[in-house]
Amino acid sequence: MVRIAIDLTPYNDAVALLEFPELAARLGYEYLQLTPNPDFGRHFHRPKVDTAMIRQLKKRASDAGVTLTSVQPVQRFGGPDPRDVEMAVFNAARYIEVAAELGAPVINTEFSGRPEREEESEYSFYRSMEQLLPIAEREGVTINFDPHPDDFVEDGLEAWRIIRGLDSDRVGFVYVAAHTFHLGDRAATLLPEVGDRLGAVFAADTFDHRRSHGLRYITNPPGNAARVHQHLRIGDGDVDFDTLFATLRETGYLDRPDALIVSNVFAEDERADEVSRFQLARIRELIG
Repeated sequence: MVRIAIDLTPYNDAVALLEFPELAARLGYEYLQLTPNPDFGRHFHRPKVDTAMIRQLKKRASDAGVTLTSVQPVQRFGGPDPRDVEMAVFNAARYIEVAAELGAPVINTEFSGRPEREEESEYSFYRSMEQLLPIAEREGVTINFDPHPDDFVEDGLEAWRIIRGLDSDRVGFVYVAAHTFHLGDRAATLLPEVGDRLGAVFAADTFDHRRSHGLRYITNPPGNAARVHQHLRIGDGDVDFDTLFATLRETGYLDRPDALIVSNVFAEDERADEVSRFQLARIRELIG
């Protein structure tokens, strides 16, 4: 059975972390991914939950009939500066423990290096994982990576090669639909290559920045290195979700008991309830 989880980032300023399970249930979701939040832990920081809050969060989730599937901390695993790597390892080690304590033994995250320092970032990433994988093994936690726009690796196939180079089944790939056009727009060939190491799929739409002679978006000055994408509701952008889900079906992902699809629309906080319900219904249609 495919688990459809929600990322409640649009509610971070309005809803307390401990109320997230009830909110997810109210929106119709049975599954919840915990993402950067002031109470849980911000980007590049150590988690802020203690044992008491973890216990409360698990109880609130159980009472709401919601299962915590995963957590999404963002740390500078790819540095490339040694101090950044040291902090990332220090913070992530605790996130791994927190994921295990929550009963949500999956971390979905990013490589987080710099494209202009690609070689150093890749080295830093491998050094980070050298220290973190024994902890993940000990705690029974899997870490999945998303090649995020403006990361040291953006191309999906090259990201998979880097993951494969770790030679560990504790590491997998996150396919973020909203990053499709930075990944290389080749889900139909990339996902069969990744195979059973696909750990999660994030469902949000975006525009193809390459269209209209590269003028789909306009940033100034011309030729700057900015990366632009959105996390829109499905159908509001250019991503071919029919092909994506057909590929997920053909590769057997949708038949896996651990299959995870996360709705992560960030562009319309003012309509978050409506969009969240739409996303759940549309993902179910695409699966069915």
